[in-house]
Amino acid sequence: MDEDSERLREANERFYRALESLDLGAMEQVWLHEGFVRCVHPGWDVVVGWDAIRLSFEQIFSGTRWIRVTPTALDLACFETIGIVACTENITSTREGDVGLAVAQATNVFRKAGGVWKMMLHHASPAPVLVTQPFSGTVQ
Repeated sequence: MDEDSERLREANERFYRALESLDLGAMEQVWLHEGFVRCVHPGWDVVVGWDAIRLSFEQIFSGTRWIRVTPTALDLACFETIGIVACTENITSTREGDVGLAVAQATNVFRKAGGVWKMMLHHASPAPVLVTQPFSGTVQ
């Protein structure tokens, strides 16, 4: 993996660490602060512009006690000042005492600004989950 791709992978990791730690300040460091940036959270309509995206994360963080998002099947591509990361998000979270499991397909697009990869698009769509056996009511 070349240096640009490695830095892109690290920027993508910073996004998911900020999300998991429910850290708005860290999330602010990840994003490009422009009016054209876009974010589609799983099941949401598009959110446009940094101010609106920041507010969306503030709302998510205030209503979430704990979340783990494990990106798998990463596919990275660098094109000079544009970087794209496609991945599968494996999401576990708690809300109001319930544990939720979900899978989403995500595309994260970054632009290199001042030599640093900054997110300008996060699009995550719910993915179908195939259950291979009926739930017995027992969690192991």
